Amino acid sequence: IAGIELIPTQINWHVSRNSEAHHTGCFVTPEFCIRRGQKFDFTLYFNRSPQAGESLAFVAETGPSPSEAQHTRCGFALSNSLVGGAWGAVQTSGNANSINFSMCSSSRAAIGRYKLSLQVTCGNQVTTRFLAKFILLFNPWCSGDLVFMANEAERQEYVLNENGIIFVGNANFIEARGWYYGQFQENILSICLHLLNLSLYHRQDPAGDASRRSDPRYVGRIVSAMVNGNDGDNGVLEGKWSENFAHHENPSRWDGSVAILRKWAQGNYSPVQYGQCWVFAGVTVLRCLGIPTRLVTNFNSAHDSNSNLSIDKYYDPAGKSLKMGQDSVWDYHVWNESWFVRRDLGNPYCGWQVIDATPQERSQGQSRWCGPASVLAVKQGDVRLNYDTAFIFTEVNADINRWVVQSNGKCVKAYCDTSSIGRALSTKAVGSNQRVDVTNCYKFPEGGLKHGSLGVGVRRSPPPSRLPCKAPRDTKAILFGKFKLTQPPVLGKDVNLILSLCNLSASPKTVTVNLSVSSVLYTRRAVREILKEATSLHLAGKEEKYLPLRIPYSHYGNSLTDDKKLLVTALCGASEGTKLLVEKAITLESPNLSIVVSVFANTPTTLEISYANPLPEPVEDCVLLVTLMGQAIKIKYVGLGGRGGAALPGQGQGWHIRPPRSPTPGWRAQCHSLHGPLGPQRVKGGWHSPRKLTPLPLLLQCGRSGSRGAVEDLLRVHASPHRRHAAARGLLLQQIPPRQELCAYGCGRR
Repeated sequence: IAGIELIPTQINWHVSRNSEAHHTGCFVTPEFCIRRGQKFDFTLYFNRSPQAGESLAFVAETGPSPSEAQHTRCGFALSNSLVGGAWGAVQTSGNANSINFSMCSSSRAAIGRYKLSLQVTCGNQVTTRFLAKFILLFNPWCSGDLVFMANEAERQEYVLNENGIIFVGNANFIEARGWYYGQFQENILSICLHLLNLSLYHRQDPAGDASRRSDPRYVGRIVSAMVNGNDGDNGVLEGKWSENFAHHENPSRWDGSVAILRKWAQGNYSPVQYGQCWVFAGVTVLRCLGIPTRLVTNFNSAHDSNSNLSIDKYYDPAGKSLKMGQDSVWDYHVWNESWFVRRDLGNPYCGWQVIDATPQERSQGQSRWCGPASVLAVKQGDVRLNYDTAFIFTEVNADINRWVVQSNGKCVKAYCDTSSIGRALSTKAVGSNQRVDVTNCYKFPEGGLKHGSLGVGVRRSPPPSRLPCKAPRDTKAILFGKFKLTQPPVLGKDVNLILSLCNLSASPKTVTVNLSVSSVLYTRRAVREILKEATSLHLAGKEEKYLPLRIPYSHYGNSLTDDKKLLVTALCGASEGTKLLVEKAITLESPNLSIVVSVFANTPTTLEISYANPLPEPVEDCVLLVTLMGQAIKIKYVGLGGRGGAALPGQGQGWHIRPPRSPTPGWRAQCHSLHGPLGPQRVKGGWHSPRKLTPLPLLLQCGRSGSRGAVEDLLRVHASPHRRHAAARGLLLQQIPPRQELCAYGCGRR
């Protein structure tokens, strides 16, 4: 109609259809979310029909200063067909006042919030009108995307699964912790996008930062830096490794990243206190943005502070660990692996990349983050490749050198261990709660030809200065020793070990043995000395003898931390001065919670939790923490009786979990008490004998038929601060497909 400007009046994103096609339907957000490199449909409504001589085009923009030079602005006219992997639009149909379009974004477009505008050209006049905003994410389903993952089951696991498992403990006793990523929950996507805007790079160069968000390598590096807040950049979590967390959150209490990210946002983006390695790794940002990601645990993980591929530990003549040097060995360390193409390194090094947000050493001289480092580069020993490959290589390959510091200050090497570091690297299996060992992805078998030649090649790299008290590595061993547990170490009971000592020489030896036992954190930092003994024995040539060691509960009970770990050390010295140091880390086993449940979609049921106090004495102010579908329920008990007690919790206490109505698939939970609003319930009673387990009834109703999700996934018992190590290990609850029963998984020795 002549004289009346063509004006778009409304846009219909066809959210349901596009969200299903783009695998974004689970996001609880009012914003329209799609994935890059993939077609989406929408309808535009106008104030009148377009006329001959009027042509339409679109402009997509992201970032604070969009520009075509930085690929943050793209204008494109209508075409006859869409070209895969490039911005474009086609008209598919239309009527009087509306037109249906199909549009595709570039598979290399920067992720983030976009503005879409319409350009109407009529003669020499061009009019641009804003249409709407949308969010563009990485797309593992698009073959042109750098994060493309070919296997659908893996995409379901590493992008869409909101529930995971983190493996902790030690190499001989691997435990499973449930973790709720919750990447689709309300506000989480918005928080993750804002996290990128708070980074130092964005503050220094906002336009350049927005442009570089096309590369998952760059985004992964930014996320690694921003998840930890120890370097003053308003990161998500502050790390702390000690016993005292004052009035802040003990890291062991976290069981998902939703609460962490929301608390960070609600606290004006000040770091949440506190986190440790598995918490840093569990924060869900990478999955939320569309980068396939999984958690990997490295048992006996080395922290080499001076990059010499050696972990140097120092002891006094009595075998007590000394606080010398910065090197350490953690019982376990958890990091992320993310899947994407490394254009900077080339084809061989694509695939899984290590990204570690735990604050340790500075990366490339900047802040405290780590990665991305190619897993294959770590295995091949290509330690000069970006980023932080040498540091990751050392975490799984370093030697442990143990030194005895004599009274004159001289260091004498007691032992060199070349095989303990980097054991049982573990991740969750695709589609199940089983553990998968990925050690062979990081290193060649110990003692193999490739491993031996690799070690020589790596050590030829110019090393930093080494410590002055190195001894020859080819010294022939005269003594050999090893600790062995005679039975599983159970919290609340005495721990019994045997030290076997063998004289490897033909001549007799008189050996002094200094034994030391300390409680330690999972980082092996000593907390309290528990036991100290000294003895001697005579060994004939080639003779082996056994020394028993008992660690009474009465000695260690008040000295444990939440990690429930002991470190046993034996410093052995032969008459002519030969030294041998034998060490064993012990994780004390807690009783499992017993969970009995059969769950069907849309059907209330009863969840029975049974437990038993492993300690010989009562504990007070205990809490049963039940997490169901992202909602935490704390049930307080005044006291729990010691072994042999028979006091029962109060009866009739139950909680009904009912999902509210929601327009999107997935499980949403609200908690209500059967007898009023949910709150901490103080119940008379106590913990009782293992022979008489008490069922605690909990009622729950699980999501709609056809929804994805799980009864979420970890149940734990925590005792009071002075007995906080009395914690029952949780059982993991499997995802519940519609109309199928729930299975419960325990955790324990591997």
